[in-house]
Amino acid sequence: MTISVCLIVKNEAAILARCLDPLVSIADETVIVDTGSTDETKKIASRYTQKIYDLEWKDDFAAARNFAFSKCSCDYIYSADADEVLDEVNLERFKKLKSALDPSVDIVQFIYTNQLEYNTTYNFDRELRPKLYRRLRPFVWEGEVHEQVRLDPLIYDSDIEVIHKPTSFHSSRDLAIFRRIIGEKGGMEPRLSDMYMRELAVSGEDEDFVEARAYFEKLIETETDPARIRDELYTVIRGCRVSDDRDAFMKYAFRALALGEVTSETAFELGEFYRTAGDPDEAKIWYYNAAYETEASLDHRYKDEYPLRYLKDGKKQD
Repeated sequence: MTISVCLIVKNEAAILARCLDPLVSIADETVIVDTGSTDETKKIASRYTQKIYDLEWKDDFAAARNFAFSKCSCDYIYSADADEVLDEVNLERFKKLKSALDPSVDIVQFIYTNQLEYNTTYNFDRELRPKLYRRLRPFVWEGEVHEQVRLDPLIYDSDIEVIHKPTSFHSSRDLAIFRRIIGEKGGMEPRLSDMYMRELAVSGEDEDFVEARAYFEKLIETETDPARIRDELYTVIRGCRVSDDRDAFMKYAFRALALGEVTSETAFELGEFYRTAGDPDEAKIWYYNAAYETEASLDHRYKDEYPLRYLKDGKKQD
């Protein structure tokens, strides 16, 4: 098979060569879409390919990915990010995959590693992610009788590990995109709302929770998924606390308790509430609850790192 290596970049001069150097040996073409770099990104990219395209950035990663994919011409597309690295071991695995992959496979998943650095929005360090896509997918009929077209993609889980090595935080950019979508459309699909809550929990500042509060208050009143209600309640509770809206804080905290939907994040917020109210003994109860009696939903640090800072004497420990 042939492979198009495909990237969307902006101001990645410091790390672009680190990403592309290993991929030279597996790339039959390299496609780079630049969304407005002001550094040497495009100059560095030109060492690897002449297929460099400019795209006006409109806060839409899907649109940028679709544009980039449209410029690819090989059998498969490897969707890379500039802050990813393939080491020698995994590059050899990739070469073997290229030489032996069954051409009926539509998607190959790689193991994405190093997830917990730089406040990424995940509570685990390794996960399978789709990284290699067949560019043109044929329709295939299945079944000797009552035949039908296979609609689900054929996915292969490889043992290739991609190392995520970011050099900066992206949370402010992502949170701004979420707010823009809400402002323009009035809401988001559930998957994006889930990611909004996760970004807030991992990287949000107090003012980000204040801005998000009204949106998630509305969602709580119509939500039917207990897992989403649980996370929406935490997000609103945090927004209420940092807004010093004690009545609303208690309203949503009691609702979480009544529904049995207290997570480590919500328990930690109750600890913060009592600590800042000058009641360290009550705060310790909730910090203990966060660390030992509940489970984290959005950010694992609310179960270990954050509450354990305070459990010794009710004051933050360095």
